[in-house]
Amino acid sequence: MTASGWWRNAVIYQVYVRSFQDSDGDGVGDLAGVRARLPYLRSLGVDGIWLNPFYPSPQHDHGYDVADYLAVDPDYGTLDSFDHLIRDAHRLGLKVLIDLVPNHCSTSHPWFAEALAAGPGSPERSRFHFAQGNGSEPPNNWRSIFGGSAWQQVDDGEWYLHSFAPEQADFNWRHPDVTSYFEQVLRFWLERGVDGVRIDVAHGLHKADGLPDHENAMDDELTGDPLNSHAWNQPEVHEVWRQWRSIAEEYTALTGRERVLIGEVGVLDAEQLAQYQRPDELHQTFYFEFLRAQWNDQTLYDVVDRGLGTVAGPASSVAWVLNNHDMPRSVTRYAGGAPGIDTGDVDLGTIRARAAALLMLALPGAAYVYQGEELGLPEVTDLPVSVLVDPMYHRTGGVRRGRDGCRVPLPWTAAADGLGFTSATPWLPQPDWFADHAVDQQLSSGESMLHLYREALELRRRVPALASSEFHWLQTEPGVLAFTRGDGFYCVVNCSSRVVAAPVDGELLLASNDEVGDKLPPNSAAWYLSELPAEAFGEAA
Repeated sequence: MTASGWWRNAVIYQVYVRSFQDSDGDGVGDLAGVRARLPYLRSLGVDGIWLNPFYPSPQHDHGYDVADYLAVDPDYGTLDSFDHLIRDAHRLGLKVLIDLVPNHCSTSHPWFAEALAAGPGSPERSRFHFAQGNGSEPPNNWRSIFGGSAWQQVDDGEWYLHSFAPEQADFNWRHPDVTSYFEQVLRFWLERGVDGVRIDVAHGLHKADGLPDHENAMDDELTGDPLNSHAWNQPEVHEVWRQWRSIAEEYTALTGRERVLIGEVGVLDAEQLAQYQRPDELHQTFYFEFLRAQWNDQTLYDVVDRGLGTVAGPASSVAWVLNNHDMPRSVTRYAGGAPGIDTGDVDLGTIRARAAALLMLALPGAAYVYQGEELGLPEVTDLPVSVLVDPMYHRTGGVRRGRDGCRVPLPWTAAADGLGFTSATPWLPQPDWFADHAVDQQLSSGESMLHLYREALELRRRVPALASSEFHWLQTEPGVLAFTRGDGFYCVVNCSSRVVAAPVDGELLLASNDEVGDKLPPNSAAWYLSELPAEAFGEAA
């Protein structure tokens, strides 16, 4: 990657620190464990890593309830551990992005303790959203994304807003203390050498003046989507990202290393999402439509076309994502399974996930790979209720199973205790069948999901066309997607349940199924090189 714009076409590996690698035998992953596995990530072929929160936290939402933004939780290490990780990653040529959580903090944060002590009407409370309710009724009808009311009452009768768990109090971003505080936080980590930040709930910071009722109050709770137009996506939030972008550009100019901002922006409309990627705002936002898309040629065509036509532009590119720490794993989604119910047809889900990986990695833009995705891990759907810790499960009374099933610690060594993740009891239990997906088992099989990812990432670096922003759809029969990139690269995806003829005559570079040749089996994908122009294969208008 070049120094300028390295993020545009990068592949970033998401590390859920708690579940990646335990180095000290306490059953919890840590920064030293991540550092020890950096050679694995380098050999995988990614360009960098994104670390989920590792800050001091009571862990009510596994680190997204931050008590101190300028330190490391003892469970994960120390600031020295972080500095060593940064140095080793950079030595291996890996970028490092960290998670920042500016929408809310832990109720254990010193500011919140000060607010409780200072009482109603105090300057300390104005850093948050405290308000009077009507006796036992909260100030408005807003609902939490995690379920239940978005308000919690304190001993003196006032209520505070929490868009997620009650232990996560929303900041009032109209208060200058909040603005200046987070600019200091951003500078602190940029000065420690991070290459960028992933911004949690980047669409949520500002709330509508007066905090009016929402006419469809239950939407956020029932769907988990940010549908309350008074709580999300306020125009003022864009000014925050303009200021953060200016800080990132300042450090880029000072050090010669480009620093980037990527947002978790939960808006459901691609046109609105694109507004966050204007030249003076965030560099990228995750394109979650791709993650949500069903395995269907027309659906995938529409989602890809919409992303490339709206989110991508001269100043930015699409950040594709198939998996993350908040969603059921793609193998289970494509298998027709559901968290807490069943895993569906895992063989079918795996075949489709292999094809989807080649589709994603062939598209122009960046790709974010969630740990275990490269191992083809399905969702763990049968975790005992007694071990579930996700507040989403508990606040909805079990109606929504929560996210624990995609956060089970990774299997590294099939025959080792804790599958090589830990010498102790893992913080979430690993099912016996995880051993079949262990890294050591997959390295010994040339047809494994891990080898597919490694080969795809190696080709992504080596084939010049895959660095191009040029993209054209090809005409195909129903059930098939095909497109060309740059000079002579072609990707074909058969989403149907029948064997189809490959619409491209050329050299087969890589396939998701070993039976691919001049024909593609059902639910398969392939990459080709051809000297023939796209028009020879029926380039779409």
